[in-house]
Amino acid sequence: MNYETTIRSELRPAIEPAIGDGDLGSRDGGQRRLMIVAAVIALALGLGWYFMHKSPAATDSAAARSAQAQSVSVITPGRSSVTGSITASGTIAARREMPVGAAGEGGRVVSVLVDAGDWVQAGQVLAVVDRAVQAQQIAGQAANIEVQRANARIAQSNLDRALKLVERGFISKADVDRLTATRDAAVAQVRVAAASLEQLRASTARLNIVAPAAGLVLTRGVEPGQIVSPGSGVLFRIAKDGQLEMQARLAENDLARLAVGQSADVTPVGTAKAFTGQIWQLSPTIDTQTREGIARIALGYDRALRPGGFASAQIRSGSVIAPMLPESAILSDQQGAFVYVVDQNNKVSRRAVKTGDVTAQGIVVSEGLAGNERVVLRAGGFLNPGDVVRPVAASAATPAGS
Repeated sequence: MNYETTIRSELRPAIEPAIGDGDLGSRDGGQRRLMIVAAVIALALGLGWYFMHKSPAATDSAAARSAQAQSVSVITPGRSSVTGSITASGTIAARREMPVGAAGEGGRVVSVLVDAGDWVQAGQVLAVVDRAVQAQQIAGQAANIEVQRANARIAQSNLDRALKLVERGFISKADVDRLTATRDAAVAQVRVAAASLEQLRASTARLNIVAPAAGLVLTRGVEPGQIVSPGSGVLFRIAKDGQLEMQARLAENDLARLAVGQSADVTPVGTAKAFTGQIWQLSPTIDTQTREGIARIALGYDRALRPGGFASAQIRSGSVIAPMLPESAILSDQQGAFVYVVDQNNKVSRRAVKTGDVTAQGIVVSEGLAGNERVVLRAGGFLNPGDVVRPVAASAATPAGS
């Protein structure tokens, strides 16, 4: 017992210095270990609290959305060169219609020499008006000219004799002047009578109803025996040179896209044949009631083109380079036209667009798309912005009506 106690007493002085040398290092390491252990315990407690308080419904909802994401067909439209086309309707008419009526004092129509559908030349007689009275007036005026010429000859003879007698002193100078004036007046009366005769002849010639220019007779509104006058109105209608046109009625936004010289294909009702023409005039005004204007399309003469008939026209309005989508991909509501675009995370977003021409290949999207987007092709009405979908690529050649 005493031995053991002695030994411990002897060893203590040797051990204590050794322990005293490492006391500072072990104390710092212990503090670090305590801090790490405390951080791990705090993290474990936080994760435990999160999993204990996390809503099971939220977890199930996220899983359900991932599992129930519907498959949708998408299309990348790209950009295509599209020839614009505007469809319009209207009537066929004469490009330059000339109404013809009675230009003279009128009378009873003796004969009508042309009918609707005939071609006439400038100055050709269309109808003859009775001129029996005018013929008598012309004959009377021609006789009056002869009377005035006879009077002029007598006045000239009297003046000649007076000039011979004045040299002998039998007639005064005043008498000679008077006879000279009489002669001049008689000569003037001849000219007046001749002018009256020409006036009668011109008036008689105007009794005939003539064509003011060459062209096609469209309508005939006079018959033999009819009494005509300048107040009788239009007796014939002529299409100058047979030139026709289609008067296409267009909305003001379509009219603004057109220019003189653009070509169009005109198809009359009742025929499948199309006639090529060109716009030669655009209406400078817009109808305040219908908000429409008129594009006048020049056409050459053809028997199938009947003025007054109805026709449709396809007007080529130039080319544009833009994306083109099938009709099924474009939706609309009170805010306007839009499409659904699928992003890289397969989320659906709404994109407002502006549509242009409608072609057989699809609808031109003039604004809103660059062409490299993935656009929902069908079932857009069942989607909402933010929905997650499974996109399935569709062919770019999908028909417009799909």
